[in-house]
Amino acid sequence: MNQASAGHLLRLIRNGQATTRGELQRITGLSRSTVGHRLDQLFRAGWIREAAGDPVDAPTGGRPSLRLEFDASHAVVLCADLETRHARAAVLDLGGTMLAEHSGALLINQGPDEVLDRLAQWFALLLEKTGLGAGAVCGIGLSVPGPVDRASGRVLQPPLMPGWDRYPVPERMRQAFAAHAGGGARRVPVLVENDANLMAYAEQRRGFPDCAAFLLIKVSTGIGAGVVVDGDMYRGIDGAAGDIGHIRLSDHPHALCRCGSYGCLAAVASGRALAEQLTAAGVPTASGSGVRDQLAIGQPDAVRLARDAGRLVGGVLATVVTLLNPGVLMIAGDLTGPPFLTGVRELLYQRAMPRTTAYLQVVTSRLGDRAGLAGAAAMVVESLYAPDHADTRLAAATAH
Repeated sequence: MNQASAGHLLRLIRNGQATTRGELQRITGLSRSTVGHRLDQLFRAGWIREAAGDPVDAPTGGRPSLRLEFDASHAVVLCADLETRHARAAVLDLGGTMLAEHSGALLINQGPDEVLDRLAQWFALLLEKTGLGAGAVCGIGLSVPGPVDRASGRVLQPPLMPGWDRYPVPERMRQAFAAHAGGGARRVPVLVENDANLMAYAEQRRGFPDCAAFLLIKVSTGIGAGVVVDGDMYRGIDGAAGDIGHIRLSDHPHALCRCGSYGCLAAVASGRALAEQLTAAGVPTASGSGVRDQLAIGQPDAVRLARDAGRLVGGVLATVVTLLNPGVLMIAGDLTGPPFLTGVRELLYQRAMPRTTAYLQVVTSRLGDRAGLAGAAAMVVESLYAPDHADTRLAAATAH
């Protein structure tokens, strides 16, 4: 990476390391004219702006320095958070402020063509609602309930997403968006990531920025984990990190999982599993969200089953926490609530060594249903405005 590039200066401005021309010169060692030239590139792109600085920073008798800042309003991001039976879509500015949102029923098992086309329709309607055109969109971020190959953006062998395995999601999303929002939209970058990863990314950035090892467990239709280490999502070598729902439990050998195996944690402790158990007990429940509704009214069987599920998850988390030694363990998803949390804590603290949990905070989601959208937006912005990517985009704009 060119440490003297405009993209590098943008990173310093965005993270607050340098907010004046003088600070940029001091940190980079660049001359005043070189800094000015690089900033001119960023100003022409509309990526930064100047605002009056703090008077206390001004030399005696002088004017306050002009503060450089990232202009979060110069473009927008389109994001969608796909669940198995429901989806959310939103328009956000580059600072993560939500400008418009839509949610509705959307069955992921209908397949990628139908689902992505419906999302494209939602995106077009949201842009119309905000008075923006497709030209204002710098990227699209998708949160999906399955493992994702980072390089290709393709979902790999997702148990909850029949018909999606290795499907070219980014290409099809661009095509669908262009069909509903205009041909120029074909060039919009599309980034795809696992839902638990994005939730963890958003929650850590928003509520626990100083936590170097952050773990989020999402228990809804399935069970998955997102891990953020030193501010970055940890994905493993092919996107399968955190798929703890498919850890086998030796004492449940006959529980058939959606992945085709027996004894998986998700087969006995997920929202889907609890919905099936409730239905068998005479309380018809269709999904994890239905379990959440039963818990909200204190239905006795739902409370008992949620606590039992929490114990099973807590037993697995004792190993995960021992391995990762996180500072924060966040519980999110449909089953989040006192019965499930009680069960998790009971087994976690019983089986993990005291030293492992001595400084561990066990908390619940701060961003709630919007965590996936916030994470998707942050992923797009951090990717598009990273130094190397920013320099490539600036060069392409200059060439045109």
